[in-house]
Amino acid sequence: KGGRAGLEDRAENQPEAGDRCSRSRAERMGIKDMKIIEIKNMELLAPLFAHWQETMIWSCLEGSMGRAFAPAGGAPRAALLQVADFCFLAGEPCAELAAWRPAGAGDFSILAPQHEGWAAAIEAAWGQKARRCARFAFHKTAEGFDPAALARFAAALPTGYGLRPMGREEYRQALASGWGARDLCAQFADERDYCRRGLGVAVLQEGRLVAGASSYTVYRGGIEIEIDTHPDHRRRGLARACGAALMLECLKRGLYPSWDAQNPASAALAKSLGYRFDREYPVYEVRA
Repeated sequence: KGGRAGLEDRAENQPEAGDRCSRSRAERMGIKDMKIIEIKNMELLAPLFAHWQETMIWSCLEGSMGRAFAPAGGAPRAALLQVADFCFLAGEPCAELAAWRPAGAGDFSILAPQHEGWAAAIEAAWGQKARRCARFAFHKTAEGFDPAALARFAAALPTGYGLRPMGREEYRQALASGWGARDLCAQFADERDYCRRGLGVAVLQEGRLVAGASSYTVYRGGIEIEIDTHPDHRRRGLARACGAALMLECLKRGLYPSWDAQNPASAALAKSLGYRFDREYPVYEVRA
């Protein structure tokens, strides 16, 4: 789990002036002559991420969403992929990349280290601003999915609620919401882009969006699922219902509905829907 679809094309492997915003921070850390460039030729970076089973990495490497950066000079030995709020750091630990803030990245980022060497670099770069926490990954397989059970979950909505495919009206409501529903579709360039490439299921009450499951990001073989529920409508089975409905729609279209859990509650929901737990892994939540 933003994509930067619709940005102007820039000369391959050239730095964007706005991305130099991290230079002052690097200098305060004692990092000199920082030269980070944006990489357009993803084949240069693919070997660094070859064994990382993460759909957002695939989104970036195939050019569907996100941006890539590496130190200038020679074949990259370290790289950062920025996709939505996430930054994936791979290869040889690099202090410059650990401290890097691409232009437009926002105040909040989730930094995912490939190994503990990168974890140490992140901690050195950000100190107390970086909070280490655990996320929960699931195997990228549909073997545990039971379409009949998913259909029952999708139908088990309380009275007064209904499911509807995410369309233009639901997209607009999500972006205008003040309770977190923006993440259902904010990684797409605009409404047209979401309707063309995105996929989602909304939960409505009297025509108002109160929950939804949608494509946080997309890649050629599937989507990364995002689920959000209005605080006043939680613990009513809405997340499970719309999540199950979205999974069924993905399976119908030959897409894989990838799930990555932020917390144990999300992991438990994933298991109830048929996902097979893979591993717990560390990330750093950073507020600049």
